[in-house]
Amino acid sequence: MSNDSALFLGQFLRAPTKVGAVAPSSRRLATNVCAPIPERGEPTVVELGPGTGPFTAEIQQRLAGRGHHLAVEVNDLMAQLLAERFPTVDVAHADAARLGELLRERGLRQADVVVSGLPWAAFPEETQRDLLRAVTSAMSPVAAFTTFSYVHAIPLNSARRFRALLAERFEEVVPGRTVWRNPPPAFVFHARRPRP
Repeated sequence: MSNDSALFLGQFLRAPTKVGAVAPSSRRLATNVCAPIPERGEPTVVELGPGTGPFTAEIQQRLAGRGHHLAVEVNDLMAQLLAERFPTVDVAHADAARLGELLRERGLRQADVVVSGLPWAAFPEETQRDLLRAVTSAMSPVAAFTTFSYVHAIPLNSARRFRALLAERFEEVVPGRTVWRNPPPAFVFHARRPRP
């Protein structure tokens, strides 16, 4: 077991509703989730729940020194690890519900892309609503939001409720293909144009 996997498993066992996974996401899933990051310009990219950084690495590769990359991680150990591993990333040890405040503190108006690794299906309805409201309020009118869900969570009421909330909060929601080579298999949601 790699160090990252051991850390993830340990943190999951301590707080399963906050960590939400027993292992880091695969490179294949990271590639799919980070697809909306623009190839040009100086975008503000927000990453929620980066964990040990598989999406962070993909975002950094795609940005190649451009824009501003804010990674918001509530877990203290993972936030520390992320800051050490990616010194050019702006790591905030904070709750994602504070996203608007975090952007304002940095002099950033809005996010152009929000990439989420949060365990949406593990959250109660009120938390899902509060977090999604914070996300959409912090996005530009043409911004993109991506997140993923594990295949085994599809039948859960909380997962179905989250999919309905996405449709409520965004004009366009497109589910991507299943990434079978991710432990466990997952699929990506691509959402655009947050509703006011």
